[in-house]
Amino acid sequence: MRVLALDHGTVRIGAALSDPTGTLATPLPVIEPPLPSAVSELVAEHGVERVVVGLPLHLSGEEGSQAALARTFCGELEAMLPVPVETYDERLTSRMADASRRAGAGAARDSLAAAHLLEAYLASVAPATESGEGEGP
Repeated sequence: MRVLALDHGTVRIGAALSDPTGTLATPLPVIEPPLPSAVSELVAEHGVERVVVGLPLHLSGEEGSQAALARTFCGELEAMLPVPVETYDERLTSRMADASRRAGAGAARDSLAAAHLLEAYLASVAPATESGEGEGP
């Protein structure tokens, strides 16, 4: 399943796209306004089957004003996109993006954060165990 992850911001949005197998996350260029229509174009262009919007929670797990903005944006996307839209905890993805930048990653910080969000999301929905079919004895 191809998934688009979004690191929602008030000025721009970081974006990352999974490969068709739902295994790899690749940062995309940041999305500039108009934001919802740009997301719609990405969904159509890449055959996206699900959109995941990062939900910025406090370390305690509580939601603040930024989480409310992300939920509002998520609702706007749900109303206009033909695919499911959901939120996923994005705690610490910006710090992880900073570490990736220090390690030499060339993508924008917002899109690196979206890629880390997508990696976590994909890991959470991956099958818990492999079937073992096709493996040796």
